Amino acid sequence: MKFSESTDDPHTVTELFRGSPEVPLTSDRHVQLLDTTLRDGEQAPGVSLTPAEKADIARALDRANVSVIEAGSACTGAGERETIRRVTDLGLDAKVTSFARGVQNDIDLALDCDVDGVTLVVPASDRHVETKVGTTRDDVVSKTEDLVAYAKDHGLWVEILGEDGSRADLDFLERLAKAGLDAGADRSCFADTVGHTSPEHTYEAVSRLAALGPTSTHTHDDLGLAMTNVYASLAAGADMVHATVNGIGERAGNVALEEVAIALHHCYGVETAKLDELYDLAQLVAHSTGVDLAPNKAVVGQNAFTHESGIHTDGTLKDDSMYEPYAPETVGRERRLVLGKHAGRAGVRAALEEHDVDVDDDELSTVVERVKTLGDRGKRVTDADLLTIAEEVQGRERERRVELKDLTAASGGGTPTASVRLLVDGEERVASGTGSGPVDAAVEAVRSALGASANAQLDSYHVDAITGGTDAMVTVEVQMSRNDRTVTVAASDSDITRASVVAMVDALDRLLASDPAPTPADD
Repeated sequence: MKFSESTDDPHTVTELFRGSPEVPLTSDRHVQLLDTTLRDGEQAPGVSLTPAEKADIARALDRANVSVIEAGSACTGAGERETIRRVTDLGLDAKVTSFARGVQNDIDLALDCDVDGVTLVVPASDRHVETKVGTTRDDVVSKTEDLVAYAKDHGLWVEILGEDGSRADLDFLERLAKAGLDAGADRSCFADTVGHTSPEHTYEAVSRLAALGPTSTHTHDDLGLAMTNVYASLAAGADMVHATVNGIGERAGNVALEEVAIALHHCYGVETAKLDELYDLAQLVAHSTGVDLAPNKAVVGQNAFTHESGIHTDGTLKDDSMYEPYAPETVGRERRLVLGKHAGRAGVRAALEEHDVDVDDDELSTVVERVKTLGDRGKRVTDADLLTIAEEVQGRERERRVELKDLTAASGGGTPTASVRLLVDGEERVASGTGSGPVDAAVEAVRSALGASANAQLDSYHVDAITGGTDAMVTVEVQMSRNDRTVTVAASDSDITRASVVAMVDALDRLLASDPAPTPADD
């Protein structure tokens, strides 16, 4: 069936983006977020969260004022139930729920985890009713009524979700939702389980469900329409959005929670979450899941508030909002100006001024030319590159405060260990460290050698393979900060541990360069 055949009066995309006159998206509109990172997000290939990681993410979601946290599927196994209990024991302000299939035992298992509610998932499309479950529409409706009544009798908040709802017959989907609501369910949910549908069809389906009672929407991004279908759902009357942090999830993932939150705030004045918690939340989920953020990812990607183009950098320096839709601080971020082949004089001068380097016009022209030359080679120009160029142009010799003289690391057969020999303010220091891997152990050794007075924050750590084969070279780029100064440094080597340590030591050396105080060793 084509989407246009699902209704006699299909809405056009243009009409949808004007909004529905019955349910306009205005600042007084109440929209809630149900986060399913810990359930649907964990179903992404290769993702497996530990109980501690789930608890940390749940706390971060609660700090962001997310209304509902789906902590997992109690039916998965004893380990998952223990993890869900760990979340319910946190005493969060958010409602904590479990995913439950259309069987009573799933509800019982959820109750054992002391959750506040369940999303009760029952088949909606004939493909699921007949082929997957092997039953009939009438039986699905009858069983749903019984299960909802059972869950409500046991004090649970209940959301009824018709699985594969976007491919269901809309008359049946409406009948199923009505039966669930009449049986006591708190809300129904439109589910585009396989990311199949259009905004027009979504609008029609949600309109019919919303006419019955409170309605949620659950969208996937297989067609790149997850966010558009969320908007269509809200315009049609939905008041809750299922989402995952960073959009992780099965196949192409779910709609991204941070994108929903900022879009509703920025475009419509609708508040769903504490926005300045979004970036830390995204970083936590990326680290815990091992799913890196794409550089061009909206809201939380590395490039979202990063400017290189000379025209854009110049405009941004004159007016913060010149080339940004909203201030980076809104979502807990900072603006970054980076240098490369597109750099201009204003950006280069501003970058040098951040490091207290003054240049005259002729020197600036030469620095800009060399920066562009370096960028033309396909290299991103780091702070260390820029400062080295400026030193050469001005004929200055930099006296290093921290220098790596020797590094030894071992990880085979036991706890990874590393030892370093550093020259710090002319004094040789030797220290060792252990860690979860050789890089971690080497970093701990460096920190031990430098002592607490030279402590700096590692803000980002990125590795790129730049050649193939067994002797592959890698480039490690780090961003580190100390007090109010930040510096980026890159180093390349065939040994990732050595590249990492060289980059970090060089960054620390640059950060300490402006500090006249010596760097004493710890007692």
